[in-house]
Amino acid sequence: MMRIMFKGWRAALLVSALVLMLPPAAPAQTQEPEFRPAVIEQPMADFTLPVYQGGEMTLSGLKGKNVVIIVPRVWAAPGYYCTICNYQYLDWADIEQAQSFRKTHNAEILFLFPFGQDDVAKWLASLPEQMDKLKALKNPADPSQLDDKAKTRMERLRRLLPKDFSLKPGEAPTPFPILLDADRKISKRLGVFASEWSGSKVDQGIPSVFVIDSGGILMLKYIGQNTADRPSPAYLAKFLGQLNASKPRS
Repeated sequence: MMRIMFKGWRAALLVSALVLMLPPAAPAQTQEPEFRPAVIEQPMADFTLPVYQGGEMTLSGLKGKNVVIIVPRVWAAPGYYCTICNYQYLDWADIEQAQSFRKTHNAEILFLFPFGQDDVAKWLASLPEQMDKLKALKNPADPSQLDDKAKTRMERLRRLLPKDFSLKPGEAPTPFPILLDADRKISKRLGVFASEWSGSKVDQGIPSVFVIDSGGILMLKYIGQNTADRPSPAYLAKFLGQLNASKPRS
């Protein structure tokens, strides 16, 4: 009887020694849900991002409204902001003020910046000066003195960017939530961030628009082929009108 107990003790000791020799188990890690690609007529993957104006925003919290996500280029070249993006942002703000675009189309408009708080603050602060420069290019003192290249640029800017915006320093409007994607996690997975694009080597967004319907389904995905290639507010108003008309009334 004593011999059996001794053998059992030796076996238990051996098992304990083997357990001590094993490497410690890795701590359990909370894995974030995989962000799915944006696929037309499929549910848009949810995400949460901080908002420049404060707090944070979760996409799924906007269900019941159409959502328009606009990605500006921001930088056109090192040290040079994208003029068309600056104009586009102010054009949207002007249309919202004049037409109550969001209320009319049961929509929220989000600007997704692949940059952080400080970068966006500097961008907003630059808008008054940027618009003054644009106005000067469109309305030179004596157009007859321009060379052919400058005349072509003047005519192109007048055609693409017809409005004139005058802003006082520090008064750039912020009517829409500006989402901050400083680590580019969402922007990269949506394919709207690049360090080289359209002939320019600089960290930049790729001008894009995503429209998600009130049920969370992606209905429009438009990724620009060049800096001027983007849907206009009028085009998106028409698209949202058709989208709302196709929904059954409750």
